[in-house]
Amino acid sequence: MHPLLADHRSEAARVLSEEVHAYYAGGAGGQVSTGDAEDAWLRLRLRPRVLRDVSHVDTAVTLLGTDLATPVLAGPTAAHGLAHADGESETARGVAAAGSLLVVSTRASQPLERIPAGPWWFQAYVVRDRQRTLDLVRRASDAGATAVVLTGDVPYLGNRPGASRLQLQVNAPDDGDVADPSAGLEVIGDLAAASGLPVLVKGVLRGDDAQVCLDAGAAGVVVSNHGGRQLDRAVPTVDVLAEVVEAVDGRGPVLVDGGLRSGLDVLCALALGADAVLLGRPVLWALAAGGAPAVQACLEALTADLSHVMGLAGARSTTELRPDLVSPRRA
Repeated sequence: MHPLLADHRSEAARVLSEEVHAYYAGGAGGQVSTGDAEDAWLRLRLRPRVLRDVSHVDTAVTLLGTDLATPVLAGPTAAHGLAHADGESETARGVAAAGSLLVVSTRASQPLERIPAGPWWFQAYVVRDRQRTLDLVRRASDAGATAVVLTGDVPYLGNRPGASRLQLQVNAPDDGDVADPSAGLEVIGDLAAASGLPVLVKGVLRGDDAQVCLDAGAAGVVVSNHGGRQLDRAVPTVDVLAEVVEAVDGRGPVLVDGGLRSGLDVLCALALGADAVLLGRPVLWALAAGGAPAVQACLEALTADLSHVMGLAGARSTTELRPDLVSPRRA
C-alpha cells in the first residue's frame, strides 16, 4: 500500500466514529472477498522492458470523450457526509483538482445539483419503482453528469454484519422502495434513453456477462465485486480482468476496482487491459483525514507512483502497458 494511503486509513480510523468506520470498512458475510482484494494484486509480477526512452511519461487518458490527467478515478461510495461536513461536494473538489473524475453514488449525502463543476458520472441502482430510477438519472444528466454507471450486482442487499444502515442519503429511494430483483438487461437501454448518456454496467465478473451487457447497449463495463459487500467469496477482480477485457474486445472502456492501493497495482490493471481504475475506500479515508486537499493528494500520489513505475517498466504512456508486462507469481 502506498504510504500516504496507509496514513489516511490510520487517520480515518482515529477520527471517524466506530459505527461509521464499520459502515465504510465492512464487507459481506465472512469478509473473505474484502480480505482477498488487496492481496490478490500482490500475486502479480512484472517483466519490464529495458532501454526505452522514458524521459517523459504520460499518464493521461480519455474516457468516453473526457480528457483526464490520470486513469486513477474516484469510484462510487455512499454517504460522504459521514466523513466530512461538505460530503460529496468536498470530494468532488479534490477529485477535480487532481485532474480526475468522480462517480457519484445514488446514496450520496447531498443533492446532485450541489456537485461542483468538474467531470463526474452518476452511479444508479434499479429500484422497484422504476420511474424513480429514470427520474434520478435524468436529474443527474441535468446536473452535469456525463455517464451513468448502472450497478448490476444488487438484486438484493448483501448481508453486511456490523454495517448499520446509517441514514445520510438524500438522493436514494426511501426504505420502502428497494432494489428490484426483476431488473434485466432492458434496464441498460431504459437508462440510456432517460438520461441521454452512455451507460456502463458495474459488477461484471464474467466475460460472457460483459458481452451480453454490450449487446444490450452498454457503453462499457466495470469489473467489480462491490468491494466485497455483496456476494462473499466472489472472485478478486484481478483474477477475471483479462477475461473481461478479451470479451469486450475494444467495444467500450473496461474499468476495474477492488483493492488497488499503489501505482504498481494500477500499472498491473492497465497492463491487463483496463482503461482506468476506481478507488473506493481510499477516497473515503482521505476525505475523513483531510477533506478535498487529502483527496487530491491521494489521487495525485497514486498517479505519481504510477508514472514512476511506468518509467521503470519501460512504458512512456498508458497505451504501452500491455499484458506481456505481467506474469502471475509461481508457487
